[in-house]
Amino acid sequence: MERTVTNLKQLIRAGRGMIPSHLVIKNGNLVNVMSSEVYQADIAIYEDTIVAIGNVEDYINSDTKILDAKGKYIVPGLIDGHIHSECSKLSITSFAKAVVPHGTTSIISGLDEYISVSGLEGLQEVFKEIKETPLKVFWGAPFKTPYTFPPSTVAFSFTKEVHEIVQQWPQCYGVWESVREYVNEEDEDTLGAIETAFKNRLPVFGCAPMARGKELNGYLCAGVRLDHESYDHEEVVEKMRNGMHMLIRESSVTHFLKENIRSVTEVNPAFARRMSFCSDDVTASDVLEKGHMDNIVRLAIKEGVEPMAAIQMATINSAEAYRIDHLIGSITPGKIADILLVDDLEQFHVEKVIVNGKVVAENEKLSYALHPPKRSSILMNTLKCEKKTADDFAYKVDIEKGQAKVLSMNVEGPFVRKRKDVLLEVKDHVVQLDPQQDIAMVSVIERFGKNGNQSLAFCSGWNLTKGAMASTAAPDDNNLIVMGVNKEDMAIAVNHLIEQGGGQIVVADGKILDFLPLPVGGIVSDLEPEEIAQREKRIHQAARELGCALPDPLMYMFFLPITAIPDYAITDVGPVDCIALDTFDPILELVEEK
Repeated sequence: MERTVTNLKQLIRAGRGMIPSHLVIKNGNLVNVMSSEVYQADIAIYEDTIVAIGNVEDYINSDTKILDAKGKYIVPGLIDGHIHSECSKLSITSFAKAVVPHGTTSIISGLDEYISVSGLEGLQEVFKEIKETPLKVFWGAPFKTPYTFPPSTVAFSFTKEVHEIVQQWPQCYGVWESVREYVNEEDEDTLGAIETAFKNRLPVFGCAPMARGKELNGYLCAGVRLDHESYDHEEVVEKMRNGMHMLIRESSVTHFLKENIRSVTEVNPAFARRMSFCSDDVTASDVLEKGHMDNIVRLAIKEGVEPMAAIQMATINSAEAYRIDHLIGSITPGKIADILLVDDLEQFHVEKVIVNGKVVAENEKLSYALHPPKRSSILMNTLKCEKKTADDFAYKVDIEKGQAKVLSMNVEGPFVRKRKDVLLEVKDHVVQLDPQQDIAMVSVIERFGKNGNQSLAFCSGWNLTKGAMASTAAPDDNNLIVMGVNKEDMAIAVNHLIEQGGGQIVVADGKILDFLPLPVGGIVSDLEPEEIAQREKRIHQAARELGCALPDPLMYMFFLPITAIPDYAITDVGPVDCIALDTFDPILELVEEK
């Protein structure tokens, strides 16, 4: 992707046919996302760049490799417009192994989970790792870390001063996921990051769930360019009419495409050209079973979107929204040669993947062995917290015996938590959990050795009847989160994760039912995607043995520290009212028994 005077001369000569191409794709049907046409055309590629389309006979010599695409459609590499790859529990190397064979050749990401656990040093290691994979990562510098409001504890905090440095890095393509609350509350670091982006002519990426009316207007006046968070198609319509580029999210746990695509199929087909796709958070098992961006293309077509429009949403629209269309997004001269051969535009099965002008995957498998790098101590052994006892998970109150009226965070979806008031018994100054009322304890433990914070609160919706589960992968700050109805099992779960350097675990009756190690930063693994997918299924089954019927019990749990979406959350500083943007006391009332 680097351009110098020397290689520019070579590319210009290759584009003029003065230097033969090393690869030519012949006899295929070009899906030209720039002109919205499908027609027979050949593609000439010199090194990593497309140099000609159409009749390319003048670009061929005896050394040129010919790839016959007869009967196939030639499509640009797919772009995931917003993703936290870390939530897949796959390292960048393993993630590339999973998604590139499905046609995803580029992602836009803040790599913010890596930053939260290892800072800029760890980020630099990830940048080096990315270079060795076939996956392009267009990095947006996180508007701020932590994202939580009030601020929770992380290993490294992004500030406006950090932005003045990192926005000069060649890897930086904008400001990542500027959360609406921080913008509209006029947070100094957030506005400082945006101010610096304006000076550097970098776009500002958004995160504005449920933003409408005056709140949306104020947000847009800060210069935010795009958004990936809309909860219904009317919200999409309002944002697009107000000038935003919109991304439709279809993740492993939030299935918004069917609703949000109605803005195109029912309101205005013209919206399609400024709308793109993202997966945000995916699991390895979902990718292997359904696909990645290729699956989202298929889903959009199924909902009535024309294939050309769906492909544009997965390619050029994202590239234009993020101002990287001079590099990727279309099969046109001067663009990087990230190209797919697809069997049929509606079925959209990716048969061959070309990255940087080389075939890297066929029939949903990489064409070569890809190995993770040797890991340094910066990304390993990141848990620096003390072990816990069962007593640390007892919610203690002033009265010895009686009743406590408590506010329980009741899950109504992966991100939505509503208020549920319940009465719980108090014995020996401890509020008793009540599985029959679906009341469990949740705790977040600061794990970076900064302050030793631990919070306690009540939650419901998991229907746990016994045991506990815990995870050190828990965006947005990746502190250790544990949930359970038995405090002894909660301590066992937490202590095992501390001993093992991170992961996910399910415990019942004093025994570990399953453990999924995540040694890289305590958030991801270098295991093969197939093995992680198997381990995901195993740990989900273990969670179901506790009584939970949610689609992904641990992912629903580890989203609890996200404070950007109303109504409630929990971080290491305490349970959070996401509307008041402050912590709250879950004990509403105590009635002592005489």
